Amino acid sequence: MSRSAPVADLVARARAGEPRAVARLISWVEDEAPALREVMAALAADTGRAHVVGVTGPPGVGKSTTTSALVAALRRAGRRVGVLAVDPSSPFSGGALLGDRVRMGEHAVDAGVFIRSMASRGHLGGLAWSTPQALRVLDAAGFDVVVVETVGVGQSEVEVAALADTTLVLLAPGMGDGIQAAKAGVLEIGDLYVVNKADRDGADQLRRELRGMLALVDRPAGGWVPPIVATVASQGEGIDDLLAAVDAHRSWLADSGELARRRTRRAAAEVEALALAALRSRWGGVGGDGRVDELAAEVAAGTLDPYAAADRLVAEPPRPG
Repeated sequence: MSRSAPVADLVARARAGEPRAVARLISWVEDEAPALREVMAALAADTGRAHVVGVTGPPGVGKSTTTSALVAALRRAGRRVGVLAVDPSSPFSGGALLGDRVRMGEHAVDAGVFIRSMASRGHLGGLAWSTPQALRVLDAAGFDVVVVETVGVGQSEVEVAALADTTLVLLAPGMGDGIQAAKAGVLEIGDLYVVNKADRDGADQLRRELRGMLALVDRPAGGWVPPIVATVASQGEGIDDLLAAVDAHRSWLADSGELARRRTRRAAAEVEALALAALRSRWGGVGGDGRVDELAAEVAAGTLDPYAAADRLVAEPPRPG
């Protein structure tokens, strides 16, 4: 089946890096537009090229400032950069509050940088639910690096590690981050650790604590040992060292085969999430066939156990609409 002319034209313009076309496709992703399946099928062959860098950490550590400084360093190296900055949702419109885009305004006139704020819309894990598909759009549009900055909600931000090739965990002295780093799997998700605001008192102590905790993590022989980079992102200090560490990790991923393994796991999670969303919609969502409610009533009444109800739900074909 041939693609419709508007979709084919929009995809072609996005592939050429036209900002308006890229923005339009990401809007389709966020709105779950009917043409989205067609778009993703058209973009599939052009994905898998961008280096995806996740930036996470507790609120107040300087994620946006560090991201902006890293983007500047990448541009000096001649690389095109896409940024997906996941912001808190407005309680009124549900849209992004655009704080990250404002703080990265210095890149607004750079044709080699595309910045998109995305609303978390209550999704836990520090990302928007549509981030994986938006990432595919930027990848297919030819960006060399895509930086995904999480919303900054604290200990639930481990989801970014499943999405990124390289995950940066930012910490800062004087914020209780030594304790924070030992919680919620933060020691397991980081490929690089950044002690930002390193000109403050306590930065050396934080690095020592972090180094000690990382030494306790069991790693396979030949595995990657996360470096600790000190930065003062607001002054641009340490950013070249940070970029060098990011590039070193990218090389290790490719040489070790870990890059392919991570991307396969990412694709599996994406497929599973889309399949589950489709099943939920079919069974009990808007326009669903109502079987979940019927089976739930039996479980609540004690005439059916939940395992049997789940088996029946999976085994029975969907009812005709």
